[in-house]
Order: sequence, then structure tokens, then C-alpha cells
Amino acid sequence: MALKPEPTAPFHSVQYALRVLETVSRHGGGVTDVQIARETGLPVAHLTSLLLMLRREGYVEQVADGAYVIGDSLVLLGSGMTRRKALEGKLQETLTELRDSVGAAVYISRYIDGEVKITQFADGPRTPKVNEWVDFRSAAHASAVGKCLLTQLDQNGRRDHLSRHKIARLTSRTITNEKVLFSKLDSQPPTVPVLDLQEYAVGTVCAAVPLTAGASVGCLALSLPIEHAHRLRSAADTLNRRAAPVVLSLAI
Repeated sequence: MALKPEPTAPFHSVQYALRVLETVSRHGGGVTDVQIARETGLPVAHLTSLLLMLRREGYVEQVADGAYVIGDSLVLLGSGMTRRKALEGKLQETLTELRDSVGAAVYISRYIDGEVKITQFADGPRTPKVNEWVDFRSAAHASAVGKCLLTQLDQNGRRDHLSRHKIARLTSRTITNEKVLFSKLDSQPPTVPVLDLQEYAVGTVCAAVPLTAGASVGCLALSLPIEHAHRLRSAADTLNRRAAPVVLSLAI
């Protein structure tokens, strides 16, 4: 699978967060924000928001004297045999909180062995998940999830995928011309959510943002019934802002 060069995306904070976690890990007895700023080179103002996110996600804790130490979430994620289970649990917790925050079903999707796979999701009675009336593996050209994953592949990677999953018209809005599809994928800004406006299924709108963690290709997505389409862009913006903790969990 060929990947496009990693674009400039709003996930630089994840790289900074990893730098902060490395610094806190080196100081077993705790370290102040001033010392963290000195060792990481991050401005205190930027560091403050990172530490708030890391505390909220349980990666660091603040002890009585104000110093920061490693939190329970990081301990679990680094515990060898239980790492995978702990990671899935952490991601599910994050997805559930995100579902409640955006008022929509949310999903993590990965491009694994040349296929689109939904690896985790969080839905509920008021936030129903998409009815998978056509296998997502065959609908990358139409779904927000699939298009977001395809944007992260180069031209050869995309052509390879579509040679195995032929473009089909799923609704009247589905793009069925490969040249038009590739043009739209190429013009998609990396910092703007990919949208699906009833291209996969009539009555459903979706949005997806890339999850850039190392060499893996993934995305974070949401879906809404058409009667809530007026909320799609604001929900997608929230999804974009809240993607960093998910990327961080995948990157640790």
C-alpha cells in the first residue's frame, strides 16, 4: 500500500503531547510545568492546554505540590500483554464521550490489508449508527469514511483499491467517475472534514477526519440522519477538534 506524504494537519499537538509524556516519564517523582516547558521547549501557554487534555484523558495526574506524574491510562497502555485490551477500552471511552458531545454515532476506521474496516464505534438509541446496506469495503468511493481513507493513499494505492472494488452508483449523489473522484480527493484540504451528503445512503449524512498516527491510515467519523443535516458541519468541526486524544492513544 502506497501512502501520500503526510500532510500538514492539526495533529502537531499530538507530537508535542508525546514529548510532554516522555518528559514526565523521566521524572518518576513528579515534574513541574515550568520544568516541562524548559525540557520540551514548548511555550507555557501552549503547554497548559496540552496538560489539560492529558489530565482529562488520564495520561498524567497532578499531585498535591502541583507537579505532574504519569497517570493510570498511560500505565495501562504500557503494560505489555494487556496493552491491546487497554487501548480498546480507552478508545471506546473516548468514542462514547465524543458521541455524547457531538450528538451523533462515531466510528474509528482503519485501512488494513487493502480494505476499509470499522474497528470501533459508539452509538445509542438517540444516535443510531449507519445502516450498512452495502459493505463498507465496497463503498469507499461513496462514504465519508472511505473517501477520507482514500485521500491518504497515493494515486497507485487508490487505483489498486478501485480495481478490486469497482465504483458503483449507490444513490443519485454517488460519484461514479474515477477521474472526478480523484480530483475531489486531491482537492480535499487535510484540515477540513470529508463529507458524505447522502452519497452512500439516502437519509444519512456523514463526516470524517484523518487519524495520522505513524504509517497507519485511519479516520474518525460520525453519521447523522438527514433530519439533523443542519448540524453536520458544526458536529464535524467538533470531531476535528476532538480527534487529538484518539490519535494520541493510537500513537503511544
